Amino acid sequence: MINSIERQAILRNNPQWLQGILRGVEKEGLRVDTQGRLARTPHPASLGAALTNPHITTDYSEALLELITGTCQDSHSLIDELLDTHSYVARHLDGELIWNQSMPAHLPPEAEIPVGWYGTSNTGMLKHVYRQGLARRYGKVMQCIAGVHYNFSLPEAIWEGLGTEGDTPMQRRNTGYMALIRNFVRHAWLLMYLFGASPAVSRSFLQNAGIRHQLERVEADTYIMPWATSLRMSDLGYKSPIQSELELCYNDLDTFMLRIYDAVTTPWPEYERLGTRVDGQWIQLNTSILQIENEYYSNIRPKQTTSRCERPTTALRDRGIQYVEVRCLDIDPEAPAGISVQTSRFMDAFLLFCAIEDSPLFPAPGFCQDSQDNFATVAREGRKPGLQLSQEGRPIALKDWGLAIVDRLMPYAQLLDDAAGGGNDYTDALNSQRTKLVDLSATPSARLITQLRDSGQSFHDWTLRQSSKHWETLRARTIPAQRLTTLDQAVGQSIQAQHDLEAGDHETFAEYVARFHAALGPHPGSGAARSHAMPATTHSQGAGT
Repeated sequence: MINSIERQAILRNNPQWLQGILRGVEKEGLRVDTQGRLARTPHPASLGAALTNPHITTDYSEALLELITGTCQDSHSLIDELLDTHSYVARHLDGELIWNQSMPAHLPPEAEIPVGWYGTSNTGMLKHVYRQGLARRYGKVMQCIAGVHYNFSLPEAIWEGLGTEGDTPMQRRNTGYMALIRNFVRHAWLLMYLFGASPAVSRSFLQNAGIRHQLERVEADTYIMPWATSLRMSDLGYKSPIQSELELCYNDLDTFMLRIYDAVTTPWPEYERLGTRVDGQWIQLNTSILQIENEYYSNIRPKQTTSRCERPTTALRDRGIQYVEVRCLDIDPEAPAGISVQTSRFMDAFLLFCAIEDSPLFPAPGFCQDSQDNFATVAREGRKPGLQLSQEGRPIALKDWGLAIVDRLMPYAQLLDDAAGGGNDYTDALNSQRTKLVDLSATPSARLITQLRDSGQSFHDWTLRQSSKHWETLRARTIPAQRLTTLDQAVGQSIQAQHDLEAGDHETFAEYVARFHAALGPHPGSGAARSHAMPATTHSQGAGT
């Protein structure tokens, strides 16, 4: 077994492997009116069909846009594409804009928050009913919290060239990505400190969600947690006591899938009391701990592209891990697209570090409790002077550990710079984050609170002003002709694709749901596991992501 220094040397001699890294972004954002109130309008027809447009869709609510890039070979083209899509949306929204902050705008009463609608096809109804289930399980207000998902994949040659354990390419790839995930879990607290940007919240969010809290009130509409970095990722954000008991294992993919499988097939008494229908209307897909695999809210997921109605578990089982999805990044309120090129470059170096460094298996039980506690602590009080975390059961100052991690990241940033043809883009990205560890006031969460205090504005008014400024920048931005054509074509094609789905359904929704559940296949440990995906169509969206 070679060590991380030897792996770095191999990568240095094979820069083409690092040139094969792919990254992508899924960025959420609420549509709001010019007063910053949640939009009650349907998903705009000018943006195409949310069900089938691969670039512009919705997440939970009709008002929660999700803008999706393709896979890109460098951070600059990634953020450019995301900016192009934002600019396209800005040109097609009438009297609305995107709220550029993770914590929600002013929300109406929960009953009036519109759930995403995807048309009358069985595929569309599956997505809609899944979201109805989320509303009943966790509340609609929590579903309006937004974030940035960062997707990252390494070329097959890296796992082969570094001698990653496994008898087949798929096994080696699975082993490598699970090792990446374990290291990510150990070090993800650092992302909360460096990029957490949601230390404040409006009173309406707390009232609508019925949250009991001890936040500090700084003015009539604004509450903060003084040392917080990310209320979104704290216990005030999208959390579930039931899900917190699901101690998923990241030591190997088979055990991970087994536990997810059990969660989507094991009834939960509270959900059983709800049932799946009320007065003949579907309110959730089933009464299990999870309706579908993607309901589990984790900071990182192993992913494989799915075909129509193929279950994520069977896709992973049949074809292995294709990429990882990092889900804990807050929207950057200072970046028009919600994430900057510099952040993307840091994420590349960080995830490469997680993949290449030694990654011991987690012991059981409580296999990563220290890591989970560190993450939660930094989300709630990461800027507290002298804060101590737990490193392998021993106390360590956040600043000291953070600086040590950045030092360990530097060889990977240099490898990425060399593979990109020279320059210092990646090392500069790391050094800019080092500054935040030396100076607490340089963190996004500290800057946001300082600007609130200095401006005398409420969190709502400050965010509306910031979002409006970005919106004007985006509207004035020139979209390259080829990209504009691609986005225009996607609108028309998505509308036709949704129409084709609706015209092509020849079974009841109940039959479709039964077939969807059957597509999960046998238990992962049965040895009889095979793909049970439904027949392919022109539509390739997954169900209920």
